[in-house]
Amino acid sequence: MSDYVNLIPGQAAGTPVAERSGHGRDARKRLPRKSIAEWTPPTDRPRSVDLLKAQEETRIPLLVPIRHTRMAQSPFTFYRGAANVMASDLGRSANSGLWVQLCGDAHLSNFGVYGTPERNLVFDLNDFDETNPGPFEWDVMRLTASFVLAARDNDLGDEVGRQCAVTAAAAYHGVMRTAAEAPYLDNWYTMITPEAIRAVVTAQTTSKQTKTFDKSMDKQVAKIRRRNSWSAVKKLTEVGPDGRRRFLNHPPLLVPIAEMLRDTRVTEAGFDETVFPTLIETFLATMEADRAALLSRYTLLDIAHKVVGVGSVGLPALVGLLQGRDSDDLLVLQFKAAEASVLEQWTAASPFEQHGQRVVVGQRVMQAAGDPFLGWLQGPAGTHFYGRQLRDFKYSMDLNGIQPARLLGYARVCGSALAMAHARAGDPIAIAGYLGKSSTFPDALGAFAITYADLMESDYQDFAAAIASGELEAATPEAAGI
Repeated sequence: MSDYVNLIPGQAAGTPVAERSGHGRDARKRLPRKSIAEWTPPTDRPRSVDLLKAQEETRIPLLVPIRHTRMAQSPFTFYRGAANVMASDLGRSANSGLWVQLCGDAHLSNFGVYGTPERNLVFDLNDFDETNPGPFEWDVMRLTASFVLAARDNDLGDEVGRQCAVTAAAAYHGVMRTAAEAPYLDNWYTMITPEAIRAVVTAQTTSKQTKTFDKSMDKQVAKIRRRNSWSAVKKLTEVGPDGRRRFLNHPPLLVPIAEMLRDTRVTEAGFDETVFPTLIETFLATMEADRAALLSRYTLLDIAHKVVGVGSVGLPALVGLLQGRDSDDLLVLQFKAAEASVLEQWTAASPFEQHGQRVVVGQRVMQAAGDPFLGWLQGPAGTHFYGRQLRDFKYSMDLNGIQPARLLGYARVCGSALAMAHARAGDPIAIAGYLGKSSTFPDALGAFAITYADLMESDYQDFAAAIASGELEAATPEAAGI
């Protein structure tokens, strides 16, 4: 962790508040806030399709067409899978120099609700595959552009998209300024819970609107609490003829490891029958002692490969079914492969030898609370993994058919959560000094978000043309789980 802190300027204990605030104001010389609104693509910008193809050289070839099909659904889904493209664009542009621990892929679908070890619900960032230190504004820029693309995806128009981008940036601005005035422990303890969201809504709406919102939230919370470990067991497994529970075989999205190993393209990627037991064994060493003691009581029943997400498709993603006391005490763990962050080329190399550790440490630094089974390890073929529970109260917003008011409210919550993550993982005083008191920063982000969404629309058209011409191979929608 100390290695990460050393990468973030102005974090030295005891640095006076005035000096840190001045450091933030000085950053405006490197990146004037209004200049964010005037952002243009770098003159040496490479073709996005080429960047994506280069990234896929380390992916399992069998699964790459699924990634293409999932990205090809719309400019928004293309954007979700193109974190390396945006990293290249921002890395070639001026930045503030105010570093935090970045999420690295802070689009709106990478926020959501999950359960804390105390079984409470909290809203926060929930994807850290690309986490690495870097300029704070890069996460905000990725978040705001995602709202414009999501608004377009739902035929809401650019004015709604721009309002959502400004709202997210304004929420980030306001929360960061509050965090700059707060004791460190207060920021560390702050969580965005359903109760906190309810309190904010109640203060801003009529009693009738509040009553309607309360009913909706109560229904949503109940739904989330049903998405526990056992719900993953019911969805992904079955009881075989021998009476033992096992994973379903739904190729290519969910494939038992024995079936997966029949494909030479998989075994060439370093997989064999020993992979998952070895993962469990070495994984325990990276966990907190109490969680390792708990997990060591479980025995492994079955292993499968499960395709997840959009941008990460093609990286090894294993799931393991474990049994505790009896057949009613089941747990599903997920192990995702981790490669170098797309940010590292443009910021700094990770101080960790294992990228699974990079992901886990970044997540622990940024999140208000973490998965009890979060850990990392290196597989027998040298692949880096990080592990966590599958599901367990995890929930993300369904954007299909979303209405403007709901999207605006979601923008406010996402911007607030991102600000708290950066306040924990950077210097809120310096960032607040950069942001100032005016609306210059949020307004600039609104303009940037439109510009970048236009760029992604153009890249998406090129991507779709590459699929149509055969330059990129795509799976059928059914095979891709669409």
